[in-house]
Amino acid sequence: MTTEKIQILGINIDTASLDALIEKSNSAIKKRGKIIHFACANAHSVITAQKNTEFFEALNNAEIVSADGSGITFMARVVSDEVPPRITGHDYFHSLLTKLNNSGGGRIFFFGSTEKVLNLIRKNLPQIFPNIEIAGTLSPPFREWSDDENDQMVNKINSAKADILWVGMTAPKQETWVYKNRNKLNTPIIGSVGAVFDFMAGTHPKAPDWMSKLGIEWIYRIMREPRRMGRRNLISIPKFVIAVIYSHIFNKNK
Repeated sequence: MTTEKIQILGINIDTASLDALIEKSNSAIKKRGKIIHFACANAHSVITAQKNTEFFEALNNAEIVSADGSGITFMARVVSDEVPPRITGHDYFHSLLTKLNNSGGGRIFFFGSTEKVLNLIRKNLPQIFPNIEIAGTLSPPFREWSDDENDQMVNKINSAKADILWVGMTAPKQETWVYKNRNKLNTPIIGSVGAVFDFMAGTHPKAPDWMSKLGIEWIYRIMREPRRMGRRNLISIPKFVIAVIYSHIFNKNK
């Protein structure tokens, strides 16, 4: 199955529904053929990618890039007649594991975050997805690691023979790591899902559903992490809006 995409500041965003993306991913797990990398795009990541070539390439080499953020869906109306559905990393994570859990189970691997978070995930996940087996977890060093260390981590992931590899190291580190290593990995699905690790562990509560439905959960995250999330959103969102409008006007007048 192929999915249509729209382009925002050079980043290809999927317009397929969540159900379609889950079916595509589930099929890849069954066939164990071509690897599918799932990544998310929001205003901050798209702006970051404009100055980070490797991140830009990583996003555009991912098979699925969802519109994770109301800023993307809102500005899509400026550049396209088709508006992508808003699909967060948590939406994809929860829906794919639900599909796997209800169809006989599967094996997953968590790569990223801290041992504390990973231990909590090992405790919490079986209560929600009893048919899902955690094939392994790995907390990488919080520093640059050597090629030998990287190869050892890749080998550990591959030896687990998981159906899904969840990567949680925040953007752009997680996407660029997948981009560099995907040819070495044998996991059918690789999901760069960042904060989902904390949601699953319960260390950072997810925004209330009503805020998510309104596309304003970024307000909730700013309230919880005002220094990091406030600066990120207050700087990136205006830059993103101005860049999209300028690019659209410029391309129309060419």
